[in-house]
Amino acid sequence: MKKEAVRACIQEIGILPSVRVNSRDLALFAADTVYAAGIPVVEITLTVPGALEVISDLASRYPGMAVGAGTVLDEDLARQAVQAGARFLTSPGFVPEMVAYARKAEVVVFPGALTPTEIIAAWKAGSDFVKIYPMAPLGGAQYIRALKVPLPQIPLIVTGGVNQLTAVDFIVAGASAIGVGGELLPIEALTFRQENRIHELARRFLTMVREGRAMRESYH
Repeated sequence: MKKEAVRACIQEIGILPSVRVNSRDLALFAADTVYAAGIPVVEITLTVPGALEVISDLASRYPGMAVGAGTVLDEDLARQAVQAGARFLTSPGFVPEMVAYARKAEVVVFPGALTPTEIIAAWKAGSDFVKIYPMAPLGGAQYIRALKVPLPQIPLIVTGGVNQLTAVDFIVAGASAIGVGGELLPIEALTFRQENRIHELARRFLTMVREGRAMRESYH
């Protein structure tokens, strides 16, 4: 997938499943299952054992999947992830050299940020989105709403504290997408290969994104 297609896919789906597990097999099962559930986007964090092999496997098997690398903390890791097939890079904070490499390699990038200063710096550096992380301690949807008033042009992805109770609120507040981990991929559902349970959770989150966007449109 080309950069523009990956960016459009993330924007359209509005959900970024984050896979942070302790085995390669669980990571592959998680990615396969969310893809089958209609979410062609997945972030494999580089904390997963054999993460680069997982990314390579998914990129080769699913040409239509926007598979990316998470927790990318320096340029070397960014290069390894892109060489493995990652189509986007993300990190928990703003890592300027990671963003610069992603731009050079023509892959989508969205570093983490918390404050308006960090968000503006990440955006000016050339980020495609800015990831607000961790969201839970910051006042939830009200914080996103406050950020979008002076920064309407910066597309935000909200992660760290998104669940079935808060997802719609974050979208209504102006988030372009929501990042979900254990709320979409509970460890017991992965361990016991409960595909139907994950499919149902995926369906719920997809519905919440649609509903949130419809409500946001109706307010403007």
